[in-house]
Amino acid sequence: MSGSVETTGSKLNFSFAKRYIGESVLRQLLNYLEGNPDTNIPRLFRILETIAPFPHYREMLRNVRNYYEQNPAIRTYFNSIFNEIDREVRNKLMCNFVINTMMLSASRRKQVEKEEGIHIPYTILIDPTSACNLKCAGCWAGEYAKHDQLEPELLDRILSEAKDLGIYAVVMSGGEPFVYPHLLDIAEKHNDMAFMIYTNGTRIDDRVADRLQLLGNIAPAISLEGWEEATDKRRGKGVFKKITEAMDRLKERGVVFGASITVTRHNVEEVTSDEFIDFLVDKGVRFLWSFHYIPIGRQPDLDLMILPEQRAYLVERVEEIRKSKPIAVADFWNDGRLTDGCIAGGKSYFHITARGDVEPCAFVHFAVDNIKEKSLKEVLNNPLFAEYQRRQPFSENLLRPCPIIDNPEALREMVAKSGARPTHPGADTVLSGEIGDFLDKRSAAWKEVADSIWAARKQN
Repeated sequence: MSGSVETTGSKLNFSFAKRYIGESVLRQLLNYLEGNPDTNIPRLFRILETIAPFPHYREMLRNVRNYYEQNPAIRTYFNSIFNEIDREVRNKLMCNFVINTMMLSASRRKQVEKEEGIHIPYTILIDPTSACNLKCAGCWAGEYAKHDQLEPELLDRILSEAKDLGIYAVVMSGGEPFVYPHLLDIAEKHNDMAFMIYTNGTRIDDRVADRLQLLGNIAPAISLEGWEEATDKRRGKGVFKKITEAMDRLKERGVVFGASITVTRHNVEEVTSDEFIDFLVDKGVRFLWSFHYIPIGRQPDLDLMILPEQRAYLVERVEEIRKSKPIAVADFWNDGRLTDGCIAGGKSYFHITARGDVEPCAFVHFAVDNIKEKSLKEVLNNPLFAEYQRRQPFSENLLRPCPIIDNPEALREMVAKSGARPTHPGADTVLSGEIGDFLDKRSAAWKEVADSIWAARKQN
């Protein structure tokens, strides 16, 4: 026993030493880059390429460096990180992401997978609370019980177990995470982790913004639906004004933050217009997450789902934005070709609700296990996740990655085979009835369009 403890302690000390040395070197490099980003940023990427632990990391870094050298918008984006972001915020996030998440944790995840036979994802989406100060129409989380909450001791345990498995990047949602009274203290305790937090932005006052600047390891992603009229219509009168004020506070303090948009058939052109993207960039938004509306949660509205021709438009338009605007954009349903299909079910991430239910995805509200009853390692081995990972990708056409809206028959089969239960009343409406029938027809219509796009791209 004593030998085992000593060995474990040695491993921990060695990992700490590697992290400490790595962070010290990276901080020096980042401060050095401030003097001449145009020349020194490519040098940094070359250094990172040589020390990246896996070939796909090296390829990713090489691609980013090439984009930086060839694309003015990408160059402006990276240079602004050194010109506009608070130095300590930048250094903390970069150290947590580059050293802990990319370098050290990747090796640890591979080690656990080899020893335990369990795939370890890159990140976890956690809802610390289901409580929210808004009541947005069609909220995907709107049918969870209203006041569930993870005890701080439980959340602390989840994060500690995550790091032991090699997971250092965590995403939080809700509910409204900034309603959770322990949020910032938890982030401070786990200051070696990088947190991205989906938020409605209305709770980010001067006090919270100051704390975010001090912590440096939290990047909020503020939700909006487009301009003021569209945002206030869904989220409540005056919310857009509160959101833009929160953005101003974060920009003034040099805090890294982004935006999150639910794309519907009614706002698809508005939220991808040059004017709106330029507005976000001017406000200081560094990244933009695009979520296609999914008919789950509070009063699902099938009329909000984007049409096949609109989704085809997004395929082209998002690529244009990436090439021409200094902002990072992810379109989760159309980016399957970049992620080799669906990322859920423990492949790249999974979802823990405020009640502790372990779901494969934020939008697939079915579970087999509850984190209150099992360890993180145990819930990663559940039969629903096994079904997901066995079937991924769900289609050879990676423009059709999703088992909800692109391959609904796959979701029905996985739920039935794993014995998963709905995590709230109405969660199973995506499987049958009016919504199930609609998803079958809509997925067939998108298949026809997507297969045409996919075939054309394979020829080029």
